[in-house]
Amino acid sequence: MATTRSTFADYLELTKPRITLMVMITAMVGFVMASPRAVDGGALAAALLGTALVAAGASCLNMVIERDIDARMQRTSRRPLPAGRLRPAEALTFGLAVTTVGLVQLGWSSGAAAAAVAAVTWASYLFLYTPLKPHTSLSTVVGAFPGALPPVIGWAAARGTIDGGAFVLFAILFLWQIPHFLAIAWIYRDDYARGGLRMLPVEDPQGLVTGRQAVANSLALLVVSLIPVLARMAGGLYLIGAVVLGVAFVAAASVAAVRRTIPAARGLFLASVLYLPALCGLLLLDRR
Repeated sequence: MATTRSTFADYLELTKPRITLMVMITAMVGFVMASPRAVDGGALAAALLGTALVAAGASCLNMVIERDIDARMQRTSRRPLPAGRLRPAEALTFGLAVTTVGLVQLGWSSGAAAAAVAAVTWASYLFLYTPLKPHTSLSTVVGAFPGALPPVIGWAAARGTIDGGAFVLFAILFLWQIPHFLAIAWIYRDDYARGGLRMLPVEDPQGLVTGRQAVANSLALLVVSLIPVLARMAGGLYLIGAVVLGVAFVAAASVAAVRRTIPAARGLFLASVLYLPALCGLLLLDRR
């Protein structure tokens, strides 16, 4: 029984549950924002299930591809594949199966548009972002593309098509990811260097470019986060909240850019993980 629980825990770890949960939350935001006032709960649940399965499959296959890199990094060396608790063939089979079920389920319950966006998300994560990480620091920007697509999946699932509101949500999530992941990369830059991953803080040891990028993207995010009001997607409560959250996020990025220390990077990371759910909550609370 203990072995069964341990194996289940290893397969669950392959799905990167925290990332999958974030994907589900942002997909849910896209679905609700694209829905009429009365949200179809059954359709939402079906869309989130399919989205979660595709995200879990992508994370699993990412671990298969990066198993040798993970083995060289302290923070990932105890994952199931580098630690030898699961074989690559087992993880590959599991990842492909979960992905296939997710795409089929999305296409059947949420429509071809949602399934197509999910497939693009899966493919760009595995075949663009993942291979680029050992070669260029621009991988963070490339990785922000699939990372920003979950709300588009939700939007397409609710409406059967993609229009302007979906792109607004995409832009918000895209810009949020840059300072978020730069903060993580700064905190773990020595580990990333051991793994051979060319993250910007690894190639920018003084942190000057990293800090400028964090501030520039947080400022752009502040501006873009106001578009839902102009697009009549949200109202005055959201406007006030978006400004307050955006200014606080810019302040955290500015502190990190000036101090260029791990504690300052942790402050930026904390600001990022508080910012996104707060902004999403305001969008849902004050949607039009």
